[in-house]
Amino acid sequence: MVLALAACGPRSTPVAGFRDAAVPIYSSAVFDAATLAGDWRQVAEFAEAPGCRASGVRFVPVGAVLQIDGQLCLAGKPVVIAGMLRPVGPGRFGLPGVPEPVWVLWADTDVRTLVLGTPSGRFGLILNRGADLPGDRLVAAREVLAWNGYDLDRLRVTP
Repeated sequence: MVLALAACGPRSTPVAGFRDAAVPIYSSAVFDAATLAGDWRQVAEFAEAPGCRASGVRFVPVGAVLQIDGQLCLAGKPVVIAGMLRPVGPGRFGLPGVPEPVWVLWADTDVRTLVLGTPSGRFGLILNRGADLPGDRLVAAREVLAWNGYDLDRLRVTP
């Protein structure tokens, strides 16, 4: 009898990667990719355990597009990123060597902090223009990640 009642209860949504896929995810439709130009340091990522070393990327304008070069920690693994950024929608782009589109979930007004993620939740990260991420922007970045279904208990500060 207990098993029959349990089978009728609501089912939990499985978490794919680091976010709950049942939670809608939103990209910044007004984000201007040209504002990415310059150096970015990865300050946090989603991973099962700490381990990936500090990393970063540089965006360089090449004509009407951006070239990206560097290394990011994606789900705890270092990934070399080199090539052209491919726009795939508003606030969404393809990164060389990354099998799915990356969405801009949030950028602060002055584009000093950037939150990136994927609808699958396979990875999510926070980039910053400097090594130190001020507390107010970290709080805002965490709120955006939580709003988009990410499990903040699995957010790791990148060493």
